[in-house]
Amino acid sequence: MTITSSGTAGTSHDAGHGKAVLDELSPLHRELRRSIPEVYKGFGELHKAAFASGDLDTRTKELIALAIGVVEGCDGCIASHAQAAVRAGATRQEAAEAIGVTFLMKGGPATIYGPRAYDAFCEFADAADAAAAASA
Repeated sequence: MTITSSGTAGTSHDAGHGKAVLDELSPLHRELRRSIPEVYKGFGELHKAAFASGDLDTRTKELIALAIGVVEGCDGCIASHAQAAVRAGATRQEAAEAIGVTFLMKGGPATIYGPRAYDAFCEFADAADAAAAASA
């Protein structure tokens, strides 16, 4: 148990579902990107267009992507979109509620990947909170 920046007791979120997943995948992506740069470029443009703010803001879109990562059982998607949702300003409660919808839509498997997603989100949120406190 840890003490959060608000002074309340909380759980330490560093079970390897966030940064560790991204760190593991990063060199693999770099290696493949060298072989198929145009495919990665196209995917990057699609990503940019899909997450551009419109009637739905980027925060909401990242929470949707996080939920889809849970439904698909994709640890890389979970880690990537948990980090992006934090950066877009999503709260722990918003992440929890988005993950909660996956239980309805996917059932039992979501009860496995959902906690992983929440742990990843909280890991990135904890790091953002620590960075904000350090710069204050």
